[in-house]
Amino acid sequence: MNMEKMQGIQPLWNKTVSQQEQNVQPEGLGMFADIFNTAIQQVKDTDAKKNEMEYLMATGQLDNPAEWSIASQQALSSVQLLTQLRNKALESYNELMRISL
Repeated sequence: MNMEKMQGIQPLWNKTVSQQEQNVQPEGLGMFADIFNTAIQQVKDTDAKKNEMEYLMATGQLDNPAEWSIASQQALSSVQLLTQLRNKALESYNELMRISL
């Protein structure tokens, strides 16, 4: 039985300064855009891993069905995180729009 170390979802704000400097973006975009881009990439990665596990499970090549279950939960968690980030961003935007100057 082949056991691999399980990798969790990485924090969105865990980029080092050198990584941020390499990802030069237009003005106005910064850490906020990086967080959303990282969350979107995390959704893509976990979904691809889940799809791979589903394929292996369907073809009988997967020895441990728990790997598929873990991949499915990671994909679900990353989608829920992205949804919550979007909701909080919209709430913040709406709150800023209600401020009268």
